Amino acid sequence: MTSTYAVLSEGLEKRFGEVRALRGLDLAVAEGTVCGLLGANGAGKTTAVRLLTTLLRPDAGSARIAGHDLVREAAAVRRRIGVTGQDASVDGDLTGRQNLRLFARLHRVRDAADRAGELLERFGLAGAADRPVSTWSGGMRRRLDLAASLVRRPDVLFLDEPTTGLDPVSRNRIWEAVRALRAEGTTVLLTTQYLEEADRLADDIVLMDRGRVARTGSPAELKALVGARAEAVVTHPAALAPAAAVLDRLTGAEPVLDHERLAAGAVSTDPTLTLPRLVRALDAAGVPLADASLSPPTLDDVFLRLTGATGATGATEKEFAA
Repeated sequence: MTSTYAVLSEGLEKRFGEVRALRGLDLAVAEGTVCGLLGANGAGKTTAVRLLTTLLRPDAGSARIAGHDLVREAAAVRRRIGVTGQDASVDGDLTGRQNLRLFARLHRVRDAADRAGELLERFGLAGAADRPVSTWSGGMRRRLDLAASLVRRPDVLFLDEPTTGLDPVSRNRIWEAVRALRAEGTTVLLTTQYLEEADRLADDIVLMDRGRVARTGSPAELKALVGARAEAVVTHPAALAPAAAVLDRLTGAEPVLDHERLAAGAVSTDPTLTLPRLVRALDAAGVPLADASLSPPTLDDVFLRLTGATGATGATEKEFAA
């Protein structure tokens, strides 16, 4: 195992009764990068995070976090990581400043008051620092939760769906914080349901399906695997069927019809498909076109194509963790 990886796991497995939540998870997250862990509900993301943060013990396999063995050196691992879970860990009865001072003292951070003030300023919370957190907005509480995970400057930060339920402004603030942490050398492992979030933040993405890794790569590399999104907009409803037939033949994927827009679209499995070829094929089939386009795929397209968006077990990961 090499020290250039902040998170390195081999064959991690975890069972909950008859349910195999993880089936040989292999991860390699380089130091100072953001890794996006994606998958449908039940794919094993939260279970993986709970294992890698020592909250669960693996049934098989091994892992090193920040250079320490996950099982034999669990205490050392905990000293090197920060965790922001799906549920807020801050106390609503305390002020924001009191919350951060409390976390700093629990972690034996010197100059707890100074560190709390520094984080409040960094996350734009200084103006509300001395109000009870129960009076704060959801986005402010989420930022405070993230700040609390940083009081001792962790080498590796685990973020489990940090922006779920936040408005766009609050989400962007969290994104800015993650980018700043990466620039400072912190390694971030991020699980998220928002594929746009992973696309914007992650250096590398791990697609999980049924408790194991389905595919890894940068956002650009994963998008290149599924070609491009082809779409034909026709002039009248009767032309939708022949347009769909052409797209089916060219892309190898079942087209999706938008009857309101009179559009047929499909994500190509052929990376060599070009717009001129698409237009010529539609014209040869006598399809009356209003518009045609070929655009880069989104991570949503990649996710659906490579995982089928199926859950692993029918049970949710929160049920596993209960």
